[in-house]
Amino acid sequence: MTKLLLVDDEAYAVEGIKAAVDWDRLGIAEVLTAYDIHQAKEIFDNEAPVDMMLCDIEMPHGSGLELLAWVRQHHPATESIFLTCHADFQYAKQAIQLGSFDYLLKPVPIPELENVIAKAIDKRKQESQKTEYSQYGQYWVQHQSLLIERFWLDILNRSIPPRPEAIRRAAEERNIPYADDMTFKPILIAVKRWHKSLSVRDEKILEYALRNSAEEQLLKQGRYGQLIPLNNGMQIAILSVDQGEDEKLQELKQYGDSFIRVCRQYFYCDLNVYVGEPVRTHELPAMVDRLQELNRNNVARDNKVLQLCGEEEPSQALPLEPEMQDWAVLIREGDGEKLTSEIVRYLENASHGPGMDAKRLYRFHQNFLQMAYSYLQSKGIQAQQLFEDDESLDMSLKAFHSVKDMIVWGSHVIAKSIDCVRSVERSESVVDRVANFVAANLDKALSREDISKHVYLNPDYLDRMFKKKAGCSVTEFIFREKMAVAQRLLSNTRLPVHEIALQVGFTNFSHFSRMFKKHTNLNPLEFRNVMQAR
Repeated sequence: MTKLLLVDDEAYAVEGIKAAVDWDRLGIAEVLTAYDIHQAKEIFDNEAPVDMMLCDIEMPHGSGLELLAWVRQHHPATESIFLTCHADFQYAKQAIQLGSFDYLLKPVPIPELENVIAKAIDKRKQESQKTEYSQYGQYWVQHQSLLIERFWLDILNRSIPPRPEAIRRAAEERNIPYADDMTFKPILIAVKRWHKSLSVRDEKILEYALRNSAEEQLLKQGRYGQLIPLNNGMQIAILSVDQGEDEKLQELKQYGDSFIRVCRQYFYCDLNVYVGEPVRTHELPAMVDRLQELNRNNVARDNKVLQLCGEEEPSQALPLEPEMQDWAVLIREGDGEKLTSEIVRYLENASHGPGMDAKRLYRFHQNFLQMAYSYLQSKGIQAQQLFEDDESLDMSLKAFHSVKDMIVWGSHVIAKSIDCVRSVERSESVVDRVANFVAANLDKALSREDISKHVYLNPDYLDRMFKKKAGCSVTEFIFREKMAVAQRLLSNTRLPVHEIALQVGFTNFSHFSRMFKKHTNLNPLEFRNVMQAR
């Protein structure tokens, strides 16, 4: 008897769906209803098993995502379908339709809802059949909770020592059926980059959708499989392998290619799938290490299924070194377009040739950075200030991961460096920028260092340039501007002197009075009296 739980805080929506759907045709024998998370949990505890949940996302006493997290821990066999009023989740809707869960936009057409429910029912039947192919699959699939996931993570992290007797003992302690002769093939899924700018919530939804799609695409071969989330956008799928059946797993290449196509189309990301060799349980940590090393060194290939077994060893031949001296000439001449073209050409050619790995990409990064920073230093520009913004930092960190990201970062460095140098070389514009910055920040205790950071110049270099054009140092200019504003306020307003001091960045009234008298030979009150007497 199939049970479905309908969860929504809007009673009319619950009753509308309950009345409109043809439950008999779908094979749903009982429809239960709840109006918040607490009622839903009570039903799960009292009416279990609940085979399917149709749930709103936005509810006043807790979201549907929170409820799903609880359901996955306590009732992992339940299939769930979400409803949402937010159209910006359209892309998530398309993605989840390919996995075991779905997102539907309210108001959902009843035929569409019935089709999705039917799909979820079929998936439950397939999962039920799937467990029959493994001696231990029935137990593990029924207990897809933190217990099983923690067991595998402890093995991979070596919290359980990689020895057969240690793993057997840990399985016994956790009441997990286990045999020493079990063989597994690990598959590493690594996201390279997202093509959209995502909020934290949207990224989590897409990661969850990707996980479900991976289960659908990679673990559907009628044998036990467990998908374990790692970090940095990576997941590890662990497939059980019967002895002598590894030849059949060559079809993983086809499943992997299909999975990658789905991810590119619906999840807006680039990723790779790395297939390991079949090993015993105690050999898994070392095999996963090899897969992660393969991922770290894969800086040139995206959206590929790469098999560790039979992979050719990378050639030790080095790619041709870039002509950094020629590139230095181009950046000094300000020819950013040609320099960017040269970088793209070099990196793309190197990625198709032998020997391009993470170490050599890192070396390119350092040599290129040295060239760019040397150029900026010759112009008196402080590179660390020019590139300390969040966008530049993010690009720099990603540049080590792939040739594609290195091209994005290199193009960014060239454009920003040349633009800054051109601005500096227009000395009058630097003076204007300093003047504008001082005028906008007169109420602060400005220093020469504050100004130099704003214009990305070395403080001494800025002073020399500014004095040449403005006839005074930056510090003297700041002081003059503050005193000029203070004089105007004393002459034209009735503001108290201490308020005027704050307006021009002096928190110490006595210090302001001394500096004002030094500048005008009158203290602030004397100056005001003189100006008002005129």
